[in-house]
Amino acid sequence: MASKDSDRRPVIGLTTYLEQAKQGVWDVRAAFLPQQYFDSVTSSGGVAVLLPPQPAPDAAAEAVLDGLDGLILTGGVDVQPELYGQERHPSTDPARADRDAWELALFRGAEERRIPVLAICRGLQLVNIARGGTLHQHLPEALGTERYRVGGGVFASNTVEVAPDTRLAGMLGDGAFDVHSYHHQGVDRLGDGLIVTASTDDGLVQAFESDGDGYVVGVQWHPEENAEDKRLFAGLVAEASVYAAAKRGSASAIPRSTGSGTDIRSKTDLRGVSA
Repeated sequence: MASKDSDRRPVIGLTTYLEQAKQGVWDVRAAFLPQQYFDSVTSSGGVAVLLPPQPAPDAAAEAVLDGLDGLILTGGVDVQPELYGQERHPSTDPARADRDAWELALFRGAEERRIPVLAICRGLQLVNIARGGTLHQHLPEALGTERYRVGGGVFASNTVEVAPDTRLAGMLGDGAFDVHSYHHQGVDRLGDGLIVTASTDDGLVQAFESDGDGYVVGVQWHPEENAEDKRLFAGLVAEASVYAAAKRGSASAIPRSTGSGTDIRSKTDLRGVSA
């Protein structure tokens, strides 16, 4: 028996690594993503679909995006500094041109279609670059601190200040908020059409969102690492549900995007949201 359209769970695409990986006797290049990411999506009511880098990224993105209701740009290695007009710092990771090109194509296509986007860590940096911004390539030099990456696969704990009257505050509340950090780069010049929604006491941008009515939310920290708090993922899934319903041709019955006033601080089950 076919399920009703109103019961359909939104499809969320998550970008992945493409790296050398070992499993048993195999040592091959493989697409992978830590389980915390897609568990965060499924526990929030979405269906997670993994999106590894593709050849001919522009054409591939066109083929993929029409099947998505939301997009998550995940964490990973540094974005190429050549994309924002800088020479490579010695501490910058080796280039992953395939992933950069793929994720830029996905983001630009998502914006054209007004697909809701959540950008995490590297994802935030990539969105900033796509909007014409730049990065500090090595925060220990730029800010004189190692507080954001202690190394050894251990996430650092930092406190950010969430700005009031923003989408982010609608999900997390405003004021102090503790986060998991693992990065040595950060936003320098903010990209066009973005507004800062959270920062740390040293002035580093920790979150931003689009200043228009499209849903683009970026965070420099790793919300997937907090097993007890999935509000950012729930917020994306809620927006993706609205997008999916409108895409199905029910736009006249769908309310406008919830915007900065949304309050989803309660742990509501959003799987049935369609209006």
